[in-house]
Amino acid sequence: MSTPVDSRIEGFRADITAIDEQILGLVARRIELSREVGALRMAAGGTRLSLSREQVIVDRFTVALGADGTALAMLLLKAGRGRL
Repeated sequence: MSTPVDSRIEGFRADITAIDEQILGLVARRIELSREVGALRMAAGGTRLSLSREQVIVDRFTVALGADGTALAMLLLKAGRGRL
């Protein structure tokens, strides 16, 4: 038998699942764009990545989310450009 609490939990879980789907789509798009930027930089004679730009991203995530934000930013950067 489902209780009101169970119903609320299921509603929250459905919302979380929908958000996760949005996040996955956004991450895939971010990876695509990052790879395009790297390819354009290299085609123009530059380096594949910009460490100063990466630091700005890491800092923004760290300010917003603390240590977990740092880890998340590093994962996103690695996914978009590969390992250093």
